[in-house]
Amino acid sequence: MEMSPLTQVITKKTRSKKTRRAWKLKLSITWQAIKKAVSGNIKKRPAGLRLHLSCARSLRQLSTNRIHQESDVKPHKDTKSKKKACHPNKTLSHLFHVPYTALDFVDLGDHMTPTMSPKQNISAMWQEIHGSSNWDNLLDPLHPNLRREILKYGEFVEATYDAFDFDPLSEYCGSCRYNRHKIFETLGLTKHGYKVKKYIYALSHVDVPQWLKRSHAMWSKDSNWMGYVAVSRKEESHRIGRRDIMVAWRGTISPSEWFSDLRTGLELIDNTNVKVQEGFLGIYKSKDESTRYNKLSASEQVMQEVVRLVSFYRGKGEEVSLTVTGHSLGGALALLNAYEAKTVIPDLFVTVISFGAPRVGNIAFKEKLNELGVKTLRVVVKQDIVPKLPGLLNRMLNKFHGLTGKLNWVYRHVGTQLKLDAFTSPYLKHESDLSGCHNLELYLHLIDGFLSSTSKHRWNARRDLALVNKGSDMLIEDLRIPEFWYDFPYKGLVLNKYGRWVKPGRQPEDIPSPLGVETPPKNGRPQPF
Repeated sequence: MEMSPLTQVITKKTRSKKTRRAWKLKLSITWQAIKKAVSGNIKKRPAGLRLHLSCARSLRQLSTNRIHQESDVKPHKDTKSKKKACHPNKTLSHLFHVPYTALDFVDLGDHMTPTMSPKQNISAMWQEIHGSSNWDNLLDPLHPNLRREILKYGEFVEATYDAFDFDPLSEYCGSCRYNRHKIFETLGLTKHGYKVKKYIYALSHVDVPQWLKRSHAMWSKDSNWMGYVAVSRKEESHRIGRRDIMVAWRGTISPSEWFSDLRTGLELIDNTNVKVQEGFLGIYKSKDESTRYNKLSASEQVMQEVVRLVSFYRGKGEEVSLTVTGHSLGGALALLNAYEAKTVIPDLFVTVISFGAPRVGNIAFKEKLNELGVKTLRVVVKQDIVPKLPGLLNRMLNKFHGLTGKLNWVYRHVGTQLKLDAFTSPYLKHESDLSGCHNLELYLHLIDGFLSSTSKHRWNARRDLALVNKGSDMLIEDLRIPEFWYDFPYKGLVLNKYGRWVKPGRQPEDIPSPLGVETPPKNGRPQPF
């Protein structure tokens, strides 16, 4: 029997309502099941830790309210156990503990996490962080505030490498690529709140091609740019509790500096029995009236600026400190600089933070630094050979300290040591690489991941992992980060408007000028900022 059109319409409406009710019931049951499952997992999280939804491609990229908590976790390893794989009650923390993969280095835009932890106000404990108690109870485990400060100074030293012009075909080989007013902006270091006040040049004959030595080059063939003096701005000074004068020394790059490093004889630096390595002292103290940039030695340049800045800011009623930092050869120069600064200004709080620094002087040098009150934190990597130099017999002789302690020809390390192990990082190749293990970026990676001498690499370390391979090949192949990737495009050549590949000229303000070395600012004091 055929139904009337009206009956057909009524029947379709009735069926449609039934279908909607059925789907609504199914969705309601499904949603309740999802909420029950999620709430069951969340209840197993530690108090105060909540999950925030994200569009990240991996669970490890999800953020938490306590992402900065200090916890050591061994990176998650896949297991073939079906029982564990199907366990429905795994906590979210278990899902977070996953090591980096190649996918993490694909640009995800706003969904990627920042490379820095929020800064804390350390004004109440800055002297403790800078060694007033020789870092007792701050190194093992490593205090988070101390870690951030060490990384800050390490990045200041890294800038001396990134800005150094070591292109042998450049007429400015051996100089800084940028003027002091824009070096931090160019290298992304304005976040630290310091301003560069003066560049330092050392008389260590720069290794340039023969054709350049015979030409009338605009840059000096006698000097190298060795570092700079900077000072904390007002806001950063408030955070750290004083006006911090910072001196950053560059490590060895040019072969002539390596030659100076290998001169291992000890030389007296005053009328006492204090002796230091002659190569380091030569770079720090040498000068030549016939040169453009080293009529004053590196020692005289840096001390003139330090004395002037201390006088200026103390005149304003501010508390002032001096932090000297350096890597490799720079760490050795930092010790010489601190020794001189504390001798000239005895009541100045002086701290040295060095990375991969060699031994510098004898036991009398060590005792004199302790007597002066210079606080020294030496960061070393177990696999790095440079901190074991100079003096190949020192390791054996140090075992007989009772007999050799007063021998003036035996080199001694100075200060407190923070020892790191490259093999604790799951992202580094576990192989002997003398150059790679001495690389400053590897040091900074290990510092960022260090919790204590008995802990694994910190799983929530935030420093950019790709930086390790900037000047080395130390990252494991699985991460697919190219080695030695930090270089100028096209070897520094540019395509001009006429379609020709040429070497770009420097902006006038980036051309080194000896006036910046010899002529103090107007009124003999720094401009306020």
